Amino acid sequence: MFKVGITGNIGSGKTTVCKVFEVLGIPVFYADDAAKKVMTDDQLLISGIKEAFGNEAYFADGSLNRKYIGNIVFNDDDKLKQLNEMVHPAVFRAFDAWVEQQIHAPYVLKEAAILFESGSYKKCDRSLLVTAPLETRMERVIQRDGVTEQEVQKRESRQYPQEKKQQLANDIILNDDTQLVVPQVLQLHQLYLSLAKAQ
Repeated sequence: MFKVGITGNIGSGKTTVCKVFEVLGIPVFYADDAAKKVMTDDQLLISGIKEAFGNEAYFADGSLNRKYIGNIVFNDDDKLKQLNEMVHPAVFRAFDAWVEQQIHAPYVLKEAAILFESGSYKKCDRSLLVTAPLETRMERVIQRDGVTEQEVQKRESRQYPQEKKQQLANDIILNDDTQLVVPQVLQLHQLYLSLAKAQ
């Protein structure tokens, strides 16, 4: 199966771009949603989290104590790194299992906020970056999430700069509110169809 990783910094509009691909019939795996799911249904990961963070990491009903974990990882970079190093392999396992089910699709997309940071782009055949100028992205996030400019900058600083991602990406969609996104998606869709056929 031909796999395309798609990412973009906060406010770039990668979810919007994913929705256009979905309209074209391309299945999209959302890594952030999968990360939340594996924390409550991947037994290997659950035991690892309990070992690293204590049994308080989970409630009696098996759901994740997000507040407890959040308080630890947001104040301790080493603990955050440790958590990510446990979650990423579980998400990779979930993605591999999901791909096996997409037998009728010409290709699939893997949407991940930290596609490059986690190294998961190496497991894809191609990577696509959705970009927009920083001011545009900040405005979008402030309006969407009702947060301050400082909060957006803090979230932005946790990811690679957009420029670094541009050097790593095979393809780029510019979503700056002046260029139409759909024609850019359609062009890449044709490219991915032909690359998938040639695989």
